[in-house]
Amino acid sequence: MFDGIIRSLSRITVPDFGVIDFIEIILISFLVYQFMVWIKYTRAYTLLKGIIVVLFFILLAYLFRMNTILWFVKNLANVLIIGIIVIFQPELRNVLEQLGQKSLFPSVFAFDSGKEVQARFSDKTMTELVKATFDMAAVKTGALIVLENDIRLNEYIRTGIHIDAAITSQLLVNIFEHNTPLHDGAVIIRGDRILAATCYLPLSDNMELSKQLGTRHRAGVGISEASDSFTIIVSEETGSVSVAQNGQLFRNLNKKGLKELLVKAQNKKVVDNNKLRLLLKGRTKHEEKAN
Repeated sequence: MFDGIIRSLSRITVPDFGVIDFIEIILISFLVYQFMVWIKYTRAYTLLKGIIVVLFFILLAYLFRMNTILWFVKNLANVLIIGIIVIFQPELRNVLEQLGQKSLFPSVFAFDSGKEVQARFSDKTMTELVKATFDMAAVKTGALIVLENDIRLNEYIRTGIHIDAAITSQLLVNIFEHNTPLHDGAVIIRGDRILAATCYLPLSDNMELSKQLGTRHRAGVGISEASDSFTIIVSEETGSVSVAQNGQLFRNLNKKGLKELLVKAQNKKVVDNNKLRLLLKGRTKHEEKAN
């Protein structure tokens, strides 16, 4: 038995590992990481989950030798690949456009120290949004304000006019003022910046929405169905304030109700981003236990 084990071990060869192999591993790891980050911030994440479910059923068909299903998959493979490319075309175009625009190394090597409060937008932004919303509601100025969350809204931002300005209640009121060049359409906000105005949004085809609601409300619900955005809507007819989120419409909100929804959407959390300090702290504890 021992002779057999020795002969088996003698046949094992260790592959040569050089500098090029190390560089290849680093590059592949980086590309996989960037791909996962890209998936996280697009609608492709939901589609990817569907593709994984389909691949799981194909694996089951292979394990249980379901030849008919495997025959269909084999003959439709080329069509499915083309279909995936067509489905992901907007996301693929966006990632290629942004490939040379983003700073790659700071996102990989993070040496920030201390604890940091992370939120989708600041408390000041929330205060300015509430003030601007009810200032416009008081004079029945229609408004459509979209707060971007995890899913990027670049395809809708491109339909509007680029602004990239800090959020203030005065600026928002001026944008939606009647008979101004930017009042028609939606404002899209990312973090604490107004990215664009006069943006066109998809209209919801939800038949359960009230017939009394106009295009502004249907656009707000439509963008909430297509993404995880948070949309504030001010009615031009009644001055009422509504919020669209996850395909649902919350109507006739007061200041307190709007602020409570914004606090939930803010998703504030405390993160300790001193990775090097945590690593050294863990190593020190391990050495103390060993001693």
